[in-house]
Amino acid sequence: TSTDTSTDTSTDTSTDTSTSTTSTDTSSSATVAAAAAVDDIMLSTTRELATRLLKGDRAALARAITLIESQRHDHNRQAQLMLNHVLSQKQTQAQAPNAPRDLRLGICGPPGAGKSTLIENLGMHIANSGEKLAVITIDPSSHRSGGSILGDKTRMAELSRHEHAFVRPSPSSGILGGVAQYTHDVIQLCQSAGYGTVIVETVGLGQSEILIDQAVDVVTLVIPPAGGDELQGVKKGIIEIADLLVVNKHDGDLIPAATRTAAEYRLAMQLQRRKVEGWKPPVTLVSALTNSGLEELWEGILECHESLRLSGVLQSRRNTQAERWMWEHLRSQVQGLVHADPSLKGIAEKQLVELKLERTSPRAAAAELLAAISPRFER
Repeated sequence: TSTDTSTDTSTDTSTDTSTSTTSTDTSSSATVAAAAAVDDIMLSTTRELATRLLKGDRAALARAITLIESQRHDHNRQAQLMLNHVLSQKQTQAQAPNAPRDLRLGICGPPGAGKSTLIENLGMHIANSGEKLAVITIDPSSHRSGGSILGDKTRMAELSRHEHAFVRPSPSSGILGGVAQYTHDVIQLCQSAGYGTVIVETVGLGQSEILIDQAVDVVTLVIPPAGGDELQGVKKGIIEIADLLVVNKHDGDLIPAATRTAAEYRLAMQLQRRKVEGWKPPVTLVSALTNSGLEELWEGILECHESLRLSGVLQSRRNTQAERWMWEHLRSQVQGLVHADPSLKGIAEKQLVELKLERTSPRAAAAELLAAISPRFER
């Protein structure tokens, strides 16, 4: 078909332009259809990767996460097929009597609160009990280069070597709110690999980290003592989405300050509207240095999770999260489509020029792009 179209175009362009255009469009549509058919086939290497992941292979889990986070179109499609396959198999595993714990825990707080040290010690406590857990640490990405240091894993050296633990740093890739774009997918992969408890450590940007509530079951806020933030408890933001509060560094000379901070937060929480009816967020004193309070903290996390499960809030929360991430991925994929298509990219660049000259508004520019994208979906 492509050969005939080429011949017709070169020999009789002036007399049969419409026929040539129709043939070209038909050829192009056939090529797109063929490419789509190929995209819908899971490669044998991807299937093997999924099989190994479901058996708890750590290396396979690491490679699967890399595939999920890839920006390449062919990788994205294989990642979708792999994730759907893994989730279908996970449903069967969840019915088994020896199924692992199903807990998604978020740890957030300002820089310097001691989140990484607390997570390592809490993780060691969980892993030493025989449970498998995964830790996902979100590192901020540079707005200029797009790169991330991904250094949190080096601060959890002991936990990283534990046979029952898996630690993975992930770049935020410019996503605001303290989490990464694919955090929800990575959590599902980790749990499918047998790591029933998944801990997510946020970037550490203070009150803007509220997006963590859209990725986990239980949110734990870590607070440093005498940080000048005691009255933040009455403000809306991250305090509002916390299920548990932890005052860290309750050791040495900081014991009086930590005790005072905990008392002030308990008082402040009385003024805060409860996130879930029937659950009052506790304020726990913990020392990541001496491990004091870790047992109490872990018991509080499990109690909160069980309370949410029995009340039906847990399932409702996960349903809301899945819906939220669906819309987020749609936004991301549409934006990727614009950047990948030369004609759409040209329209976007033209609108950017108009924006800089203040001849149009962001809303009107977005509407122009949407009008250009819509006919492509109608085909």
